[in-house]
This record gives sequence, C-alpha cells and structure tokens, in this order.
Amino acid sequence: PHDYHKIGQPALIGGSMGTESWVICGTDKAMTDTFGSTCHGAGRSLSRSASMRELDSTSVLKRLTLNGIQVRCAKLSALAEEAPESYKDVSAVVQTCADAGISIKVARLKPIAVIKG
Repeated sequence: PHDYHKIGQPALIGGSMGTESWVICGTDKAMTDTFGSTCHGAGRSLSRSASMRELDSTSVLKRLTLNGIQVRCAKLSALAEEAPESYKDVSAVVQTCADAGISIKVARLKPIAVIKG
C-alpha cells in the first residue's frame, strides 16, 4: 500500500505457542531479490505426527505454564503437535532474513496466552 512505501510493508512472523513472534518490515532489496517476499513463520522442524509421537502434551502444558503463558485448549492431546520444539527457532529465521537484507526487525512479541481449538 502507498502508506508503507517509505518504510516498507509490515508483516507478522509467527513463532510457536511458547516462543516469540516478530513484526518485520519489507525492504527495497526484497522487492528486487525475492519478489517482495520474506519468511512467513518459523517453519516446522517436526511433522505433526512426529510431534504427537515424540512429545507429551502434559509436559508441554506444564512448561508453558511455568513460563507464564496461559493455556486453554479443547483437547490436551493437541498441545504436543504445536509444541515449541516442533518448530524452528523463529528468531534465527527472522535474523537470517534481516542479514540477507530482505526484512528489517521492528518488534519482538512475547506470548502471554495460547488458545488451541
């Protein structure tokens, strides 16, 4: 949009339910090198089925709660598939994009609550 021409298009980059997310801004370099694209999130390091097989939802809930994150979920078993360790390190992913010059880090967002349907 025209309003963002001077500063770059803002984007929200999601982490996992136990890690930070980011607000970033696009760059002119991204427009020429990557068709205006950057990362879209942390990306999975474990498939959903591997997460369910290898992780314990009760332990995930306990860790999130100990980190001050409020959790509400319809089924406890669903927490394992979205556990923080099921995803890559979002800060490293965002830093890679910043180092490549295709985005600028604006703000790191700390999770305070998780709602899992």
